[in-house]
Amino acid sequence: MSRRYAIYDVFTDRKLAGNPLAVVFDADGLDDAAMQAIAGEFNLSETVFVRQAQNVAHTARLRIFTPMHELPFAGHPTVGAAVAIAETLNGEAGRPHDMVCVLEENVGPVRCAVKLPESGAAFAEFDLPRKSTRLDALLDRQAIADAFGLKVSQIGFENHVPSLWSAGVAFVLVPVHDLATAADAAFDPALWQRCVPFAEGRLASAYLYCRGAVNHLARFHARMFRSDLGSEDPATGSAVAALSGAIQFFDQLVDGHHPMLVEQGVEMGRPSIIHLHLDIAAGQISGARIGGQAIRVATGVLDV
Repeated sequence: MSRRYAIYDVFTDRKLAGNPLAVVFDADGLDDAAMQAIAGEFNLSETVFVRQAQNVAHTARLRIFTPMHELPFAGHPTVGAAVAIAETLNGEAGRPHDMVCVLEENVGPVRCAVKLPESGAAFAEFDLPRKSTRLDALLDRQAIADAFGLKVSQIGFENHVPSLWSAGVAFVLVPVHDLATAADAAFDPALWQRCVPFAEGRLASAYLYCRGAVNHLARFHARMFRSDLGSEDPATGSAVAALSGAIQFFDQLVDGHHPMLVEQGVEMGRPSIIHLHLDIAAGQISGARIGGQAIRVATGVLDV
């Protein structure tokens, strides 16, 4: 059976930047093994499979796979799939169009809003299906520094210290001193695997971050390294979702609305911008949204 697919670059407004994503349409009938094999064939950080929604009030059911395993939730597949579905439903009219959709993911239903322009990159934003929560973990700062080839004095800034957070996918958040430190980090997956905790069924990946950014509009600069593959990811919405809890915990944001940008992928030559919105009430996160742009770079047909 032939199935359509498209490749999108996500969390960017230009092609060949951001985080590439494969979107496979009409994925009903594919079993888990087939989807995992197709994700391995694309060999991108994630491949998302669009299936018929289980709830008739929802837009679609998503299954998200890395080349190695399935994820319950991920940011750039959510943004990319929302844009791909909106563009498919809107056809080739090329008219500006706004759409709200609900996408079923393993973590639960995810509400998304999409803005399609006349041309160029679209924008999608979703409500976090789960608020970020801090998980118990004993983290050795020296071992973490060794895993990045850094000095222990370069780990942490202000009152930010390494911590384990999850909003559906767990990450060890590693604050570092400044942009130069982030650029100098050289990730050693073998050393990381010796010190990282298991969380939610797998070894937690590393999300390194600091204040400031190359893009002067961004508030934070980040890099993400996968614990299983040792590879770097150019944009990771689920990690920013986890980071939202750490930002509130360590920075103690005042009540109100806090929009901010997080840049990632700079060191890889695939710069990305992730929009994070936090609503704070009574000193706690009352709502959080993540968004970004996505642009289609390829289409094709899978003969499987």
